[in-house]
Amino acid sequence: MTEYFEVHGRDGVARLGEVRLADPLTTPALADEYVEDAGSLWSEDRELPEGREDRVTVLPHRAFPSGTDEEVEEAFAVSQPDVEYPSAAVVSPTTATNHDTDAYVLSTAQGSVGHASALRDEIVAIREVIPADTALYLSGVATPRNAALLAYIGVDLLDSHRAVVKGTQGKYLTSEDEQFLSDLEELPCACAACQRPIEEFTREDCVEHNENALRAELATVRERIRAGRLRDYVEGQARHAPWLTALFREFDDEWSYVEERTPIYRTSEISATTDDTLRRVEIQRFADRVTSRYRNRFDNPLVLVPCSATKPYSESQSHGQFHDAIQYRAHLVSMTSPIGVVPQELETTYPAQHYDTAVTGRWTETEIAFVARVLRRYLERNEYPRIIAHLPEDYREITERVEPHIDTGIEYTVEDHPTTTDSIANLMRTLDGELKYGKRERQHNTVKAIADYQFGEGAGEELFDDLSIQSRYPKFRAHTQEGEQLAAMVPQYGTLALTLAGARRWIESDVPTKRVEIDGFVPHGNVLAPGVLEADETIRTGDEVVVEGPKAFAVGRAEMFGREMAESTRGVAVDVRHVEEQ
Repeated sequence: MTEYFEVHGRDGVARLGEVRLADPLTTPALADEYVEDAGSLWSEDRELPEGREDRVTVLPHRAFPSGTDEEVEEAFAVSQPDVEYPSAAVVSPTTATNHDTDAYVLSTAQGSVGHASALRDEIVAIREVIPADTALYLSGVATPRNAALLAYIGVDLLDSHRAVVKGTQGKYLTSEDEQFLSDLEELPCACAACQRPIEEFTREDCVEHNENALRAELATVRERIRAGRLRDYVEGQARHAPWLTALFREFDDEWSYVEERTPIYRTSEISATTDDTLRRVEIQRFADRVTSRYRNRFDNPLVLVPCSATKPYSESQSHGQFHDAIQYRAHLVSMTSPIGVVPQELETTYPAQHYDTAVTGRWTETEIAFVARVLRRYLERNEYPRIIAHLPEDYREITERVEPHIDTGIEYTVEDHPTTTDSIANLMRTLDGELKYGKRERQHNTVKAIADYQFGEGAGEELFDDLSIQSRYPKFRAHTQEGEQLAAMVPQYGTLALTLAGARRWIESDVPTKRVEIDGFVPHGNVLAPGVLEADETIRTGDEVVVEGPKAFAVGRAEMFGREMAESTRGVAVDVRHVEEQ
C-alpha cells in the first residue's frame, strides 16, 4: 500500500504524479535531493533506518546487475519490512514483488542502457508485478536525450548521476546530442552555467549545465503529459539515437502493456507527422474496432471519399459537395491516413476528428499498406451492392490493392480532382436510380454504430432495439419509444454517455459489461480507488462503466484502467454521472 505517492494525471503509460513529502515532488522528476539510501547489504548488515518525512528512504538492499543468475537472485533476495515513512525497495525483474513501498528502484537498468529489447523486457516485467500506484525509479540512466522516452514507457523517478559523470568527462549534453567540449565552438544553451565565454567553460560548468538540461527536459515532459501530447514529442526525440528509436518501437510492439494504459479518448489532437503514428494504440484500436465491431446498416451503395482537413469531415466544403451529390442515396465512408477508413456514423468518434496530418499528395508505402489492409478487412465484413470510389489519383493504389480480394467491382468517378464540376457530375449520374434513406434511418444507424464501436459487436441492437431520437446531430439523445432516455451522444468524442436506464439495459444484455464493484457506500461525484473492491480488467480510462455495491447502483466514466482501480490506494477511479441508492 502506497501512502506517499499519488498519480494525478496520465498520458498513456506516462504519469504525472506526486511524491507526498514535506516538500512535494511532481513526477516525472529527478530524485537526487529527495532520496536517502540506507545502504547495500552486500558489504555489511544494516539497521533499519528511522526514515524522514522529507526524503524517500531506499531500504537496505542487495542490488543485482543485469545478467545475474536467477538462482543467485532468489537465494539472496531481501524481504522488506513495513515502515511508516516514504520508502523505496531495490528490485530486479526476477525478484520484484509487492513490498508495500512507495517506489521501486530497478537495479538492472544501467546494464540495459543501449539494449532496447532488454530494457523493454525489464520495464514490462517489473510494472506487471509492482502495484499500479507506485513509482518506478531508474538510477544512473537519465540524460536530456532519453528522459522523455523513459517517462513515456512508465518511469517516474530518475537521477542526474549519468549526466554528472558525462560532465566530468567533458561531455556536453543536450536534448538531441552529446558532444565533447573540445568539439564545440559555442555553447548552444542559455542556462546559468552557460553564461560565460566558451574558453572559460570548465568541466564543473559542464556538470552544472548537464543537470540544468536534464531538469529542463523533464519540465518539458511534464507539460507534455499535462497536455496529452507526450507521444508526439517522443516520436521526434526517439530519432536522436538508434537505440532510442529501437526502444520506442519495441514498446509500440508491446501491445498489451501500452494499450491497457492508453485512454479511449483524449482532448488533445494527434499530430500525424511520421509513419510511427500509424503504430499508436489510438490508431490501431480505431482500425480494429471499425473492422471487427462496426456493422453497416444501410442497404445503399458505398461511396469512398477522401478525408478533409476540417473535422468532422461533414463540416468541410468538399464533403458538403459530396453530400449534395449523393443526396442520401449511398453510404459515405472516408479514407485517410493515419486513421484508415471512417464510416460517416463514426466521423466524430475519437480519433477521427482529433488528428492533423501532413498532406503532400504522396503516400508512403507504410501508409498505403495500412489503409489498404483496413479497407480490405472492412469490405470483407460489410457487403454492399455497389462500391464507388470518388477518390483522387493518389488513393488509387490503395483501392487497386484491395480490388482483387473482394467480389464487388469498384467504380471510379473522379476526373482530375474529386470536387471538380465533372467529377461531381459523374458521382451524381452514377447514383441515378438509387433510393434515398430517410432521416430516421440515419439517426438510428448513427447511435447503433457508435454503440457497436464503444461497447462491442451487436451492442446497437441489444441496447437500442426500440429507439427514438431527440435533439440534433451531433447531440443525439437516445430514448425508448415510450420516452425513457437511455443515452446521450457526446459530440467532443463521438461516444455515448449512458443513463441509469441505459446502464441497466447494458448489464441485462449479452454485451460484455464493464463493472466496478464498490464497498457499502453511496458515491456522490466520484468513486475513489480505496472504495473499489473489484474492477473488470478490460476497463480502460475513459470507458463507460457500471458501478455496483450493496448500497448503490451508478454509471460513469473510468478515470483509471481496471487493474489500476483494484490496486490503487489513492486517486479517482470513476467519475460518477448518475447514482441510485439500493
